Amino acid sequence: MKGGWRSAFLGLLLVLLAAVSWACGRSENTIIIGSKNFTEQILLGELLAQQIEGTTHYQVKRLFNLGGTFVCHQALVAGTIDAYVEYTGTALTAILREPPSSNSEEVYRTVQDAYGRRFHLLWLSPLGFTNTFAIMIRAEDARRFAIHTLTQLVEHAPRWHAAFGYEFLERADGFPGLAKAYGLRFADSPRVMDLALTYQALADHRVDVIAGDSTNGLVAALDLTVLEDDKQYFPPYQAAPVVSRQSLARFPDLEHTVSRLGGMVSDDEMRRLNYEVDGKRRDVAAVVREFRSAKKL
Repeated sequence: MKGGWRSAFLGLLLVLLAAVSWACGRSENTIIIGSKNFTEQILLGELLAQQIEGTTHYQVKRLFNLGGTFVCHQALVAGTIDAYVEYTGTALTAILREPPSSNSEEVYRTVQDAYGRRFHLLWLSPLGFTNTFAIMIRAEDARRFAIHTLTQLVEHAPRWHAAFGYEFLERADGFPGLAKAYGLRFADSPRVMDLALTYQALADHRVDVIAGDSTNGLVAALDLTVLEDDKQYFPPYQAAPVVSRQSLARFPDLEHTVSRLGGMVSDDEMRRLNYEVDGKRRDVAAVVREFRSAKKL
């Protein structure tokens, strides 16, 4: 946990340093797009960037791999970036500190209203897919022990070892609440590990359970199984661009341009895009260009 807060602090420090740099040399015609530090977020950041570059006269600076939720949120509030893609359930529980809810429309309205009042930020139309937290085990273990749900995991968990990203260990919709909802206990305290490294650690038998992203391309590439959240503990996590109102005032075409992406990315399409990068090791920009071309964007 301490390591997680340290990483978040260092990430925020880098954001503040970047803010000074951009403030000194930023063009009035330049939009800055940010992202968190995992493949899907970089893909979505690139999607926003290419959409803006391809349909407006604005220039785009990419400030990707900023860190976790709190770092990106603070960067947007501080004006270091103009937009990034966030997830509704994450905003609800991690930023607003509200209890989880399973009603996707209600969650979207709640975060849209609160972000506008408290932070002067606007949630645009959801992109079309939901990326929820997903508890995963190796597919071979799922078959061997007939485990398909989180309830079924409970029987085996006391003999297994888990590794989670620091956000999942700390958030209101993360491990503490999950453990309470299911009565879930492991052989020892879950290891804190960078989210991007947990997938390979699971595949290599260094741990037995992780909390990943439901749309991650490594799920198929590494033969992992996503367990059903049969008690519907996790809230909906619709992905949507979040933009500062100050930026919308500076760039009048920005809202319309980015809103054209609404509903354009399904769950399956997001998994495929992630797999193109994580599974096939392809260039992010090339993958996004092909996607935009296929969608006639």
